[in-house]
Amino acid sequence: MSREVVIAVYLFIFRILFNLFRLLPMKRKTTFIASIGHNVSYTAKELKHQATDSIVILKTNRFQLNFNPNHEYTMIHFKACHPFDWLRSVYHLATSHVVFVDNYYGILAVTNFRSNVKVVQLWYAAGAIKKFGLQDRSNQYRSRKARNRFRKVYQRFTHVVVGSERMASIFIQSFGIKENKLLRTGVPRTDFFFQPDKMKVAMETIQHSIPFDRSKKVILYAPTYRKTPKTDIQLDLQQFHVHMKHDYVLFLSIHPSERMKVKNKYPNFVFDVSRFSLNHILTVTDILITDYSSIPFEFSLLKRPMVFYAYDLQQYKSERGIWDMYEDQVPGPVVMNTMDAVQKIKEGSFNLNRVYYFSKEWNTYSTGVSSKELIKAIYSTKIKN
Repeated sequence: MSREVVIAVYLFIFRILFNLFRLLPMKRKTTFIASIGHNVSYTAKELKHQATDSIVILKTNRFQLNFNPNHEYTMIHFKACHPFDWLRSVYHLATSHVVFVDNYYGILAVTNFRSNVKVVQLWYAAGAIKKFGLQDRSNQYRSRKARNRFRKVYQRFTHVVVGSERMASIFIQSFGIKENKLLRTGVPRTDFFFQPDKMKVAMETIQHSIPFDRSKKVILYAPTYRKTPKTDIQLDLQQFHVHMKHDYVLFLSIHPSERMKVKNKYPNFVFDVSRFSLNHILTVTDILITDYSSIPFEFSLLKRPMVFYAYDLQQYKSERGIWDMYEDQVPGPVVMNTMDAVQKIKEGSFNLNRVYYFSKEWNTYSTGVSSKELIKAIYSTKIKN
């Protein structure tokens, strides 16, 4: 059975159940569909502080955070392999007056919400280097049915949260939406970088959880997700160990959707930190190495150096697409191999002014109160003191 047939059957069943549950009374309830989860976490906490809604969090396969079920949130597995929870999830979506999502979810193509329901796209990235949505070049290999489904999903959003005018323009093109759907309240999870006490606690937790030499600086390598599974990362760990081991340790944060297997021959130098919150890892990171990921947009708030290891730049441009000229838009040196990255770090000649202006351009509305401003903008109920 083809992928499209499986999707069509799944959505057909989902549509029937959703329409049945929609006959039930709407509740004063907010439901989140969560994948990466960080924006959901900050938004849900602020919602609990400001408003009176009951809160339901639907955890998808990609969910990364360790939310503990408690009296404040109802946590449900939004997975077909948990049929009872899946059924409950459909019910909550059909009876909520506000729905938050933080990624693309195909089920939105068949969720005919009532006219007064707000569907808010939090998105998982504060900015974008690679193209996505309707602008993703890989769409040319998709069926017309799939592309139409994408458009239906994007048109379901009543609000799209943005942190800057640059990202606003990208969302308009990527989702095919109108200007009036944009909500310029900033990205909720960036609030963390304006909270010194929380950052300090996170830093100390990481330092106690990972047995690295704290006298050395931390380099974080966090490559973006590539759809083609790989068996190894492209950074040469042996070369890095030989040239950097005296002054640095190397953290690896591997995308949760990527099936990489890294055999660590240097346990006192290389540390896999993929299981930790990326925001928390960034607090102890002195230098970031990445490629087309959205991590630089948050990391730039810390005004620290970055190196862009774009070994497959031309191929990536062709297959996925890049916004603007890559070399001009990233706030650090672009390298094509491991030794070039080593050399740039050893030279230490980073232009932090570029990082500052990069942050200013992409985090315009992310000023430490994004979660609070978002809840105020969405909810018309009386706010609690």
